[in-house]
Amino acid sequence: MQTIRRVIRFYVEGFRSMTVGRTLWALILVKLFILFAVVKLFFFPDFLAGKSDEERSRHVMRELTD
Repeated sequence: MQTIRRVIRFYVEGFRSMTVGRTLWALILVKLFILFAVVKLFFFPDFLAGKSDEERSRHVMRELTD
């Protein structure tokens, strides 16, 4: 248990003393968010949007059995 506390304290103190690192982490997080948002929008379209339940079930069945 003491080892876990020491590891957590090590990381907390390290992040607390960062100056440039905080900016870099913020840039990394923004970049990942944009990357995944763009990938989801352009490469994973919602084929089932605007369809009734019966049309959805037929589409899913057709995709699974082909």
